[in-house]
Amino acid sequence: MSHSAPTPVPVPVTVLVVDDHPVFRAGMATVLADLPDVTVVGEASDGAEAVTAADRLRPTIVLMDLRMPNVNGLEATARITTAHPGIAVLILTMDEDEDSVFAALRVGARGYLLKESNGADVHRALLGVARGEAVFGPRIAQRVLTHFATPPAARSALPFPHLTDRERETLDLISRGLDNASIARRLSLSEKTIRNRVSDVLAKLHARSRTEAAALARDAGLGHPHHS
Repeated sequence: MSHSAPTPVPVPVTVLVVDDHPVFRAGMATVLADLPDVTVVGEASDGAEAVTAADRLRPTIVLMDLRMPNVNGLEATARITTAHPGIAVLILTMDEDEDSVFAALRVGARGYLLKESNGADVHRALLGVARGEAVFGPRIAQRVLTHFATPPAARSALPFPHLTDRERETLDLISRGLDNASIARRLSLSEKTIRNRVSDVLAKLHARSRTEAAALARDAGLGHPHHS
């Protein structure tokens, strides 16, 4: 039986590191610089700088944060992948909600990792993306699989079908009176992730406050003991 040879990795893999937190950005650049098959060719502190740097440096991969001032990571990813289809974008972020994952994929990202990933995880992801693979961290991969395992008809029958499953779960907990810290503990997520998710839920519901969102949720049948 013949086997096709694995896709070779371009060596060195050149990387542009994009993050608005200078300590994290510098730390990641240092970690990557110690890898024999990776070369950090530049850093950027926001999406606008990332677009300019990618155009100038033409890296193999842009390691991109999502939430940044001025131009965010999604917009920067869209601009880079449109202008330079040969440049791969690997998202590295705190955001693990489904909306962020699918939005990143829609604008051309090739992979999605959480910042809790260690250096070895990032290294494997960079090499995989350089080979043309789609790469997800374990928790992100599970969320993607769960999303597609739910039939569309079942999703549309749920209250607030325009919310993701995770957003609906968060709204249910809001309607029970839980604060962000309690929701974070319940869902084993960071408070920052929950704050971002609550903001997204309020925006999608056009609700001006948590109280208004909770009232809408209870009217739709959420916030009762049979909801988990």
